[in-house]
Parts: sequence; structure tokens; C-alpha cells
Amino acid sequence: MRKAGAALSLALVLAVAAAACGGGDGDLTVYAAASLSSALPQADGVRYSFAGSQQLVAQIEQGAEADVLVTADERTIKRVTADYDAVASTTLAIAVAPGNPKRIDALADLAGSNIAVVLADPSVPIGRYSADALAKANVTVRPKSLELDVEAALQKVAIGEADATIAYAAATTTATAKAELVPIPPEHNVVARYYAAALTDRGKPYVEDLPAVLHKRGFDDP
Repeated sequence: MRKAGAALSLALVLAVAAAACGGGDGDLTVYAAASLSSALPQADGVRYSFAGSQQLVAQIEQGAEADVLVTADERTIKRVTADYDAVASTTLAIAVAPGNPKRIDALADLAGSNIAVVLADPSVPIGRYSADALAKANVTVRPKSLELDVEAALQKVAIGEADATIAYAAATTTATAKAELVPIPPEHNVVARYYAAALTDRGKPYVEDLPAVLHKRGFDDP
């Protein structure tokens, strides 16, 4: 479990305390997309499980218990429940090594023969968003590998195993300090939306406060 950001609204602290203490025994369990691992606040009484959205949904389908589910797209959360809300959005960016040594300035540069690119697998929300952006730019990329969540792809860039990946513009500003973001122009970009569902009654206060918390962490409104 990764440590999340320390910034925490008073409203969310109170909501979490009420949920953890008044709604049942044990911690409030939040299953959340890996790209939110540095955006969701740490608090006593909350236990996070971060992974790719498709992995979280598969775990719940197999019987794992969670109070809250937050995914990086609508397709995956619909597999679990029809009662969910959009809580935040962001666009995409190209993540490169600090200083951008390969001078990657646009999606077209990712097709260069001297550029090692990793992407998320198409089964992952960021993988589908990335494919949409590349298609809009009419760019074909042959990735070095396909990863199961955005954090894994970013880690390859951070340790020098890849020159670039495509990631979430808001989420990656805090998720991986060893990556630099190159903006993607609006005509080639896509909007990625996050969705949340309270799977138990005690998860409802958390979900209600989530849009405001993510907005403070740099995400756009849904």
C-alpha cells in the first residue's frame, strides 16, 4: 500500500471517522485506480488498495469486499454497479525522463526508431485513452512493453528502461517524481474521467467528498 498525499480536508476527515466508527467494524476499505495513489489522502481508519481499474473490478467480482470503488473509466465500474458518479477528470500527457534528453515534444516523436516507448495494455483505462490519443494524432507506436497500470509504465521511464509513456496529466504530477510531463495539444488529447461508487452505506460520505478532494489535488471537475 503506497502512502497517499497528506493534504486532507476537514470534511473528509469527519466523513472517514464517521464511516469507520459508525458504519461497521474495521477500516473503511477503498479500492482505487493506481493513478490516484498519490492523490488520495491518508487517514486513520482508511485502508487503500491501489491497482489497475480492471484488476480492482476483477477482485471484487471474485468476492473481495470494499466500501468504495474508484476507477479511471466508466466501462470498468459498470461491471460492478449501476450506482456510481463521475468525480473528476483529467487529460493526457507524455511522460519522459527529467530534462527530456530524447527531445520528445509531440506524440509523433514516439514513433521514432530511437525512442523506446512503453504503454499501458488496452485492457487498462489509460491504455485505451492512449490508443485514442495516438489515433487522433495518426501516430503508430510499437511499444517495448504493455503494462497493467499507469504506475508500472511510469516506473519504466523513471528507472531508464523506457524513454516515454503516456499518462494522466493530473495524476502523474504527484505519482512519479522522476518523470517530466510533455503536454499533448487539445486536438490530439482526450478527457479521462474517474468514477466512484459507494459499495456499502458507510462508503457514501467518502464518495460525496471525493470530487472536492481531487479538485484540490489538481484534477478537473467531472
